[in-house]
Amino acid sequence: MMRAVTTARLGPLLAVLIAVAGSTAPARSQTAPQRDAIITQLSQFDTAPELDIAALKQRVLDKSRSRARNEPEPAKRPVLVPEILNLPTFTVEIHFDTDTPVVQPDSYQAVGRIADALVNAQLLPYTFLIVGHSDATGKREANAILSQRRADSIRDILVNTFKISSKRLQSLGVGEEQFIDQAHPTSPVNLQIQIMTIGKVAETEPSTPATPAPAPAKKGGKKK
Repeated sequence: MMRAVTTARLGPLLAVLIAVAGSTAPARSQTAPQRDAIITQLSQFDTAPELDIAALKQRVLDKSRSRARNEPEPAKRPVLVPEILNLPTFTVEIHFDTDTPVVQPDSYQAVGRIADALVNAQLLPYTFLIVGHSDATGKREANAILSQRRADSIRDILVNTFKISSKRLQSLGVGEEQFIDQAHPTSPVNLQIQIMTIGKVAETEPSTPATPAPAPAKKGGKKK
């Protein structure tokens, strides 16, 4: 149904992942995205709408369950989540085991490059949304659920393996409710993952040191 780090800071861990991938991956190979390309795309942030991710998830799920008689064919469906259309976006191919959110070894390096970009100084001030998609094969509701699980999987890897702050990452699966290639609903392009810049990291207010209470005035002694 759907398929799915290069600095000294991430180098040792990335080397281990690549070694595992080389010993267990299938014959096909995948070209990992370039870190600088990810940074360039995602750093083009100006402003973004306030996103209620929980509400968007429910919107996708509700639509995937709809059984309207006059439902348009997949290629003519209206955009379901227009809020994310104009955000800075990097699209990447991630391979997953069939019908699961398990990332295949040949995509470990691609996830590592994403992590490598997110810890770059240019992207550290920002927060991101990981968006999972689906093509138009299979059941709509199942595709929506699986796309969410796959977006969650990428987020979990970035947080747990590459130690990206969970406060900087959210996830959303849109299934087949919003295609990457609207004109070709069954195209493999629609199986890709998108990373979007959605805001800036909230600045923590500096703690104001407590003002010490004034010392009590000394009482003058009685004059003799």
